[in-house]
Amino acid sequence: MLTCDTYRLPTSLKEALALWAGAPEGSRLVAGATDILPWAREGRAGDVHLPEMIDVSRVAELCGYEIADGRVRLGANVAYQQFLTDPVLRSHLPCMPYCAVWFADDQIREQATLAGNIVNASPAADGVPPVIAMNGDIEMARLEGGEVVTRAMPVAEFIMGPGRTKLAGNEIVTAVTLDSMQGYGGSFQKVGQRRSLVISAVCCAALVKTDASGEVFEDVRLALGGVGPVPMRLTDIEDMLRGKRIDRKLIAEASVGPADRVASRSRVAYRKAVVSGFVEAAIEDALVELGAPEPTPEQREAAHV
Repeated sequence: MLTCDTYRLPTSLKEALALWAGAPEGSRLVAGATDILPWAREGRAGDVHLPEMIDVSRVAELCGYEIADGRVRLGANVAYQQFLTDPVLRSHLPCMPYCAVWFADDQIREQATLAGNIVNASPAADGVPPVIAMNGDIEMARLEGGEVVTRAMPVAEFIMGPGRTKLAGNEIVTAVTLDSMQGYGGSFQKVGQRRSLVISAVCCAALVKTDASGEVFEDVRLALGGVGPVPMRLTDIEDMLRGKRIDRKLIAEASVGPADRVASRSRVAYRKAVVSGFVEAAIEDALVELGAPEPTPEQREAAHV
């Protein structure tokens, strides 16, 4: 059970930052609260009592999104369900609908935020590999002299390890900014230990753009999660494919190397076996999104001969 002495519900960023800066030690900041509620129950943290809980879900500056100069700025309160239902976000972030549909269930998707998923810094976080593949930056705010001051950094640098980030104690995450991937095909592969509400053992995000003929890789973005302490971008595999003529044997060859990146301390052999297949499937699915025919089992097998 989760209880608190004081529950705060600020409506502006300045108010939220002032409350957070003055909150007693041990207080928690929440938005969707989909991480803290499962944590604060028997079997994990047990009963949890907080001196203060500050809910930023109604802070106006953290809501909505903007698109400008080839970038999509998502307010920190943007929830996973919006990647499924908002046609603009589906167009500009084409791998996120596939990530979102795998993310928990309908009720949790309505509450869980991408920013919260990043701040939680779980090695199994579904949203982080797509964000890294889209050159994601995270924006943070704090109060200095009564004024709001912001800073930003790449998400790949922000996450330091399991549960560890570069977010300072007096800061609140305000936004996540990503490359617009309009015109790309996107996909997301994921596997876990159960059939529903899956926590990733391995996940892979892919974004692919072809030239006008549809026969050459113009750009490729790939990232893995669940295989080590932090998600990783597969830049060498991207470079191997970029500018090359699309060929199933080339895709199969490019998918072999990432298995060596597995650095998890458990189920290593399983993860290595999954990774190569996921990278290959993610690239192929992204191409299918762009109108390429789905490969037959025979074509897939022939690519590995």
